Amino acid sequence: MLARPDVTIVGGGVIGLSLAWELAGQGTTVQVLEQGDFGQQASWAGAGMLPPGNPPFAKTPAARLRASSHVLWEDWTARLREETGLDNGFRRCGGLEVTFEEPEDLLAEVSAWQEEGVVAEPIDREELHQQYPLLNPNLLAAYWLPEFRQVRNPRHLKALLAACEKRGVQLRHSQKVMDFERSGEQIVSLRTTTERIVSGKYVLTSGAWSEKLLASLGIPFGIRPIRGQMLLLELSPGLFPYVIQQGRRYLVPRDDGQILIGATEEDVGFVRSNTAEAVASLLGFAQSIVPALAKAKFVQCWSGLRPYSPSSLPLLSQIPGLSNTYVAAGHFRDGLQLSPITAVLMSRLLSGNAAEIPLECRLSPK
Repeated sequence: MLARPDVTIVGGGVIGLSLAWELAGQGTTVQVLEQGDFGQQASWAGAGMLPPGNPPFAKTPAARLRASSHVLWEDWTARLREETGLDNGFRRCGGLEVTFEEPEDLLAEVSAWQEEGVVAEPIDREELHQQYPLLNPNLLAAYWLPEFRQVRNPRHLKALLAACEKRGVQLRHSQKVMDFERSGEQIVSLRTTTERIVSGKYVLTSGAWSEKLLASLGIPFGIRPIRGQMLLLELSPGLFPYVIQQGRRYLVPRDDGQILIGATEEDVGFVRSNTAEAVASLLGFAQSIVPALAKAKFVQCWSGLRPYSPSSLPLLSQIPGLSNTYVAAGHFRDGLQLSPITAVLMSRLLSGNAAEIPLECRLSPK
């Protein structure tokens, strides 16, 4: 056990593990505390969609984060595979956005992608059903994003855990943080249910559970859990190899014939159960897009609690008034997608360089 690690990360989801791996690669001693089992909350529950981006042309803070993460994913995947021998399921699969409505809104989205320097190809109704005959014939239009990618969440988390262990990160599960001991402008220790832990620096990466920790430090931000229910179907591999989206809902195919269907957005607190209503709605959505899915095998359903941020951006910041304590939370639906750039930016922030983090993602003193 590390007597006094350089950094203690509170939260063992994809954000905490990615940061731990990044820091350990720079020679930093790191321990990660997770209140349950590693990566079993929102990180595990998502679909692993990785939308495209182009950093030189990204205009908004959200677009800059997305684009910067997009260009990191291939290298991160290669390095994880080299260190662990594990395939995280990263694939360039392409993405199709479809609509049952008139295509004006989709054309506006196409223009927005193109202004960002991302290839987006509009598809009219006739072309859509010639190229994609498995789709519902009532769909009126679509557009194609060839640079859309995906990763398999559980496999990526498995690779991250293995890579962290190889780099000497101390991974401690079942360690719920209860409170902090403060002296002036520093946290000198934290207390879990079993012990007192002393570290050089502390980073809160607890997802939907981050708000309680922030509030205990006098910096409530408003992060709260939003339940997302999903389900898994199975059909013959190769039915369609690309992600299909209609607004906030999606179908994500895997190489082995599994198809993830998601997702709801429900403000129900820390309740992870599935409901018959949501499962029925998701099944109806899937069949409305790809009618052949009516014959698919139902495998399972689950839900995750996404950390909603009132600013609609993740919080990547040093905590005001505390020189050695930081937070990376509030990624909502984008935690996995933004995990590489979050790790890179937070590692720089811990080294004293906050210049590259969008100001909108930082806490300001009250």
